[in-house]
Amino acid sequence: MPRTVPPESAERLARENANDEIYERIYIAILEHRLHPGTKLGEDRLAKIFDVSRARVREVLSRLAHEQIVELYPQRGAFVAKPTPQQAMDVFEARRLIEPAILKRLVTHLTPDKVARLRQHQELELDARRRDDRRAVVRLSGEFHVLLAELAGNSALSRSLRELASLTCLIILLYDAPTAMSCRADEHSEVIEAIAKRDAARAEKLMLAHLDHIERSLSLDSNAGEVDLEAVFRD
Repeated sequence: MPRTVPPESAERLARENANDEIYERIYIAILEHRLHPGTKLGEDRLAKIFDVSRARVREVLSRLAHEQIVELYPQRGAFVAKPTPQQAMDVFEARRLIEPAILKRLVTHLTPDKVARLRQHQELELDARRRDDRRAVVRLSGEFHVLLAELAGNSALSRSLRELASLTCLIILLYDAPTAMSCRADEHSEVIEAIAKRDAARAEKLMLAHLDHIERSLSLDSNAGEVDLEAVFRD
């Protein structure tokens, strides 16, 4: 006989799935630069947009705040994180420490399937560039680094890199780094080729140069205007 799921367990699973969907939509909106740093994430508006309770929205915002993607202020509410210049430098310092370790582990545990997944992702990024789909380019560029961490097989490193990649997307938008210059497809291709050849030292060197290139492209001015939340999440 099929196993019966207790009603309370089924309800909890449904709630978690709904929360995950809302989380991913907000997360992707940030990666694609549809939500600007400093944007207010009003609970009432989001609850109406996603047709859920304010309590459900609050759970999602707390999760995003735990990952430092969202900032919560008493009496004011939730806002998309707005990293300071010092925080931006801290993010890149952390990435320079973490990503070489990720590449070293990935090369050590490399398989043909992992190389194929990297090449498939790169083709998606190249296709987005050919179509001049800037939102997709930004998202896929960030996801490339997250994929490296996932393929390396260390869940703690993967979680850390996902958070840092999200913050980097906010930093790029906040400090107006040109998308086409800040995360170039050819630099990703060079890293993949080094990985495929199991040349960890070269992959690490290329990654550090890549991160330096992104950081150098930043400016210190931000002129992001107010964002229409309904428009961001409209299907």
